[in-house]
Amino acid sequence: MEEWEEEEKNKKMSNNNDGRRRRGDEDEEDEEEEGGEVAMEAWERAYADERSWESLQEDESGLLRPIDNKAIHHAHYRRRLLLHQSASSLRIQKGLIRYLYIVIDLSRAAAETDFRPSRMAVVAKCVEAFIKEFFDQNPLSHVGIVIIKDGIAQRLTDLGGSPELQIKALMGKLECSGDSSLQNALDLVHGFLNQSPSYGHREVLILYSALSTCDPGDIMETIEKCKKSKIRCSVVGLSAEIYICKHLCEETGGEYSVALDESHFKESLLEHAPPPPALAEYAIANLIKMGFPQRGAEGVISLCSCHKEAKFGGGYTCPRCKARVCELPTECRICGLTLVSSPHLARSYHHLFPIMPFDEMQHALPGNLSQKQPQKCFGCRQSLSHGSTSGLYVSCPNCSQYFCLDCDIYIHESLHNCPGCESLRNTKAVDAMKT
Repeated sequence: MEEWEEEEKNKKMSNNNDGRRRRGDEDEEDEEEEGGEVAMEAWERAYADERSWESLQEDESGLLRPIDNKAIHHAHYRRRLLLHQSASSLRIQKGLIRYLYIVIDLSRAAAETDFRPSRMAVVAKCVEAFIKEFFDQNPLSHVGIVIIKDGIAQRLTDLGGSPELQIKALMGKLECSGDSSLQNALDLVHGFLNQSPSYGHREVLILYSALSTCDPGDIMETIEKCKKSKIRCSVVGLSAEIYICKHLCEETGGEYSVALDESHFKESLLEHAPPPPALAEYAIANLIKMGFPQRGAEGVISLCSCHKEAKFGGGYTCPRCKARVCELPTECRICGLTLVSSPHLARSYHHLFPIMPFDEMQHALPGNLSQKQPQKCFGCRQSLSHGSTSGLYVSCPNCSQYFCLDCDIYIHESLHNCPGCESLRNTKAVDAMKT
């Protein structure tokens, strides 16, 4: 009898559990029907919206073909290139010497996990890529980092021209706590940028995670003070559009955007790497005195003016006061002379006369034999017919030479000269010398 009673109890318990599960499943189905789609995180929506599984294709043997991400990357690149080209075609003066402070919000809002693994981790990774890209496109410029946490703003690094030092300092201070104060950050940055030379373009790039700001005073007065000091403030938000951030950008001539996901955040951040157009009322030509220091001897011990300590070998010697500095570009700590090298000036020159975007071409269908198709890329000499499954390639509008997608990106982002146009120019020069 006891065994029979225990079996009956177990059956009743299992039936109750099954009933609860069924009711739970029915409740979940009702919630989905009432609310529509189940709420997803930002990183989940990226996969759901792109539907990347639909781009998978099988070959003749039934195996999956590799996805051609090159055409997707090239499409994003060309969109940015056309935007920058449309702005530069208007003959707008650009600020080639920039003094930029990156303000990073490390309040408790930066610990949110809607960006995987967290907003703070995504910001740190994207800022590292941005600093490298910034110095690649602006070799004469300087960058500093300011962080906001616990309601106060703290300068993490001084304005400098070394990307390694900036990245190393940021990675050692990744902690989130407290509230965010936009006014304190603007006051701190305003005090430092006011000391920068008048010929430099003063900029602030704010990466803001919070939905509010905890300020000790009237932030409108601070915004007006930044506007009078010619400080261009831009904001990239990670949560939602905020009125005070939008008002700050409108008053100072900056740009405001809100990131949808990690890729959009990185894209919005990298749009601030090229030199922006100078403000109309502040676009004044200036003559800047610069020095071109020589590389110091390797086996000599000298006192470094940057770190105020004795160092062995290397470094550069200021041509005016003979002081030693570790890296270029920089300002001499003794006499204040701007120290650069000739490659820095050459790399800044291409922003004034950028290469025109190449025209996109498409491989003709196999039956269309009347259309002549190019065989090889003029840059890397690789076959254009097998280089990409998308069948895309580009053509220079001036020399009519054909290039693959990789060479198109390399020419516009790194080389800044068309090989076809240069070879044509050299050929004409040789022919002129022969005649």
